[in-house]
Amino acid sequence: MNGPMTSSQGAEQSPDKKSRELPRETRGQRAIRFIETFCHVPAGALVGLPFELDAFEREFIVAVFDNPRAVTSTAILSIARKNGKTAFIAALVLVFLVGPEARRNAQIVSGAMSRDQAGIVYDMAWKIVQLSPRLRSLVRPAATLKRLVGLPMNTEYQALAAEGKTAHGKSPALAILDEVGQIRGPTDPFVEAITTSQGAHEAPLLIVISTQAPSDADLLSLWIDDAVRSDDPHIVCRVYAAPEGCELLDEAAWDAANPARFRQRQDLRRQAEKASRIPANEASFRNLCLNQRVAQERLAFAPAVWRLGAGEVDEALFRDGRPVHLGIDLSARTDLTAVVAACEDDEGHVLLLPFCYTPEAGLEERARRDRAPYDVWVNKGQLRAVPGSSVDYDWLCDDLIIQLLGMNIASAEFDRWRMDVLKAAAERTRLARMIATWKPVGQGFRDISPRLEAFEAALMGGRLRHGGHPLLTMGAANAIAVKDPAGSRKLDKAKSTQRIDPLVAAIMAAFPALPEGQLTQEVDVLAMVG
Repeated sequence: MNGPMTSSQGAEQSPDKKSRELPRETRGQRAIRFIETFCHVPAGALVGLPFELDAFEREFIVAVFDNPRAVTSTAILSIARKNGKTAFIAALVLVFLVGPEARRNAQIVSGAMSRDQAGIVYDMAWKIVQLSPRLRSLVRPAATLKRLVGLPMNTEYQALAAEGKTAHGKSPALAILDEVGQIRGPTDPFVEAITTSQGAHEAPLLIVISTQAPSDADLLSLWIDDAVRSDDPHIVCRVYAAPEGCELLDEAAWDAANPARFRQRQDLRRQAEKASRIPANEASFRNLCLNQRVAQERLAFAPAVWRLGAGEVDEALFRDGRPVHLGIDLSARTDLTAVVAACEDDEGHVLLLPFCYTPEAGLEERARRDRAPYDVWVNKGQLRAVPGSSVDYDWLCDDLIIQLLGMNIASAEFDRWRMDVLKAAAERTRLARMIATWKPVGQGFRDISPRLEAFEAALMGGRLRHGGHPLLTMGAANAIAVKDPAGSRKLDKAKSTQRIDPLVAAIMAAFPALPEGQLTQEVDVLAMVG
């Protein structure tokens, strides 16, 4: 080769030589030049043509590699489906395998939730190599292991799947996670195995490229929200999503979530029109095509509605003599037990204060099972660990006496399940004397529907504050509401992806403090008098 040639001239040049001839380029610029010079489109209508990055991909690469504030440790890119995520991941893999970011003996992994998706990433990377005569001389495949070896620096890339249980034993300098938005709940063993394995490196890089998760309580949502809140200089986060509440046929909303030039507008229009005709398709379209946090099943509370109640809760108001109402929801003795207190402040807001319990023994195992950070919440005092392997109701009642001390408990609404056992313990421990009225509440449509409607109306009207408590938020982010033929709603625990006990207790606690609940209580009293 006699000098650099552009990809449009159809010539290629050694990545190492290219880097030496352009020493003033930044890391990001070198990565972009490598991709657009040596990589070719691996599939689709443009297959075989030189890789031409979209503006959003260029901006992401520059933000990650040329971060002006710090060395990037985590990079998140969230876009809608069908925007070339997999091909982009494959190109980034090659940047680290034989490109300007290659380091001697380094390990690179891509992680996907299924073997099929992991295989697609590997196939894309290998196809890019095959389409480039220069890259073919630098890369050796091991197809049965979904592994590529970069010969110049003895670098190794492997595609891993959550199903394969092969993440342990790796020590990748670069890990790229594909479609983390598919993970339900705040934790995942496969992701933890990959991220913790990077600790041996001085400056490891984790890149996450995915459509958004449906729920605020899911892992990717927590990562994105933390990046926004913390403004950590080591984190680069780019989210391309349609605005909340946008119309399905709003083409500007389509563009916001689909920045790739080649995204087929005709396909988006077809799916949007179908979603507008068939309400059951709307949630899927919003999540997958508009990159919005919308569950595939109908959530009891939209995330945006739940966030309206995140205002501060003044705990002192619960002990100044005003009426306080409790909601109690018991689960199996080895799961969560939730007691939520509710009172009305001087401005008419109903405040929620939860007390949640779980057995101390087996805590970490249940955290993994439920994909919820119970151990973290216990350490922060947001969840109380009951000694032993099950919830001892006498211990629970003794603790509630302490937690509720100084409160004027006007009523306690409760789910009937196991309440006979709890009430017997309350009598033995004198907790029963602190509560003026005990009221059983069925969990079917008749009893729960008015409480659910009143709770939602209070949220939307800015009359309810939960303070963003993580256990209440977990419940709200995963509670599925179902309807009967008359349009009444109830929560379906069987369809909910995580524990919703704290939310159920909150709905029962809030009802007597809301005007709708007070009116219902007056009607009940009149009926009794009549």
